[in-house]
Amino acid sequence: MTEVYFIRHAQSDRLYHDERTRPLTGEGLADSEKLAEILKDKGIAHIISSPYTRTLQTVEGLAKTLGLEIETNEELRERHAGKWHGDRFFDFIEKQWNDFDYSIEGGESLREVQKRNIKALDGLLKKYKNETVAIATHGTALSTIINYFYPKYGFEDFLKIADLMPLVIRTELDVKSDGGMICTDIKEIFSVHRAYK
Repeated sequence: MTEVYFIRHAQSDRLYHDERTRPLTGEGLADSEKLAEILKDKGIAHIISSPYTRTLQTVEGLAKTLGLEIETNEELRERHAGKWHGDRFFDFIEKQWNDFDYSIEGGESLREVQKRNIKALDGLLKKYKNETVAIATHGTALSTIINYFYPKYGFEDFLKIADLMPLVIRTELDVKSDGGMICTDIKEIFSVHRAYK
């Protein structure tokens, strides 16, 4: 059994439009320090992160506290929405949750997001079998991972975490004899409510 702490990044500054380099807000940076305090005694031996600035900044304090390097994994990045225009983004998100294969030009479907995130997770479970790891990721990416193990998890569940930044979910994951993965325990252990702007 591998103990995995999934960490959805802290609040990011949406005045920055570049997905890869958008940093945390001042509040987000302060919340990431709280996160480090909460997780410092959990036995985390490895920290893996999406390469995006907001996820890396979220776990920098934890890495420093534990004396660990942050391993980046491109497959853990957030969904690429594509050429979205307009102000009704949650309508687009709902359409994606209702049709896992729906995407717009240049973007990814939730099935594509889930496939690459699960592939990354499978590799990490094999690499760090029976260890405790932290994985810093994004709201949509994390939601598709939860959906993989609990298919009833959908749009309404996603909305419940939209304003939780950061969010930490502790899981117990294992690789089955047939090579698949199983989640034997899942529990939210820390979150901060920050409005998604």
